[in-house]
Amino acid sequence: MFGMLLPSSDHPITIAPHPRRVRVRFAGRTIADTTRALSLTEASYPPVLYIPREDADMGALKASAHRTYCPYKGDASHLTIEVNGRSAENAVWSCEQPFEAVAQIAGFIAFHPHKVDAIEQADLGA
Repeated sequence: MFGMLLPSSDHPITIAPHPRRVRVRFAGRTIADTTRALSLTEASYPPVLYIPREDADMGALKASAHRTYCPYKGDASHLTIEVNGRSAENAVWSCEQPFEAVAQIAGFIAFHPHKVDAIEQADLGA
């Protein structure tokens, strides 16, 4: 088993409600649409938007055997998007049982921006 690391001043992690509506598009279809995204900022990495599973088209996502591990967040399972004859392997990940320091992302999924057609953001109400 791998070790767990806690966020610190050397490797900060912040999670906050994202103030904008987020839509994820792939193969001409909206895969996710939410006003309840969380923005996770980790160290010097770009922020990652986590979307509640309830606000995603989970029927377009198929479980993958691919797994990854982050010492700050825990184990992540991956999903492949399959829509309109197109697929994007391991385009989505989820930490289903994240470590306590990032427990807020449980039940949320994140999309690799380079594996979807667009991750659009708009002011709320748009």
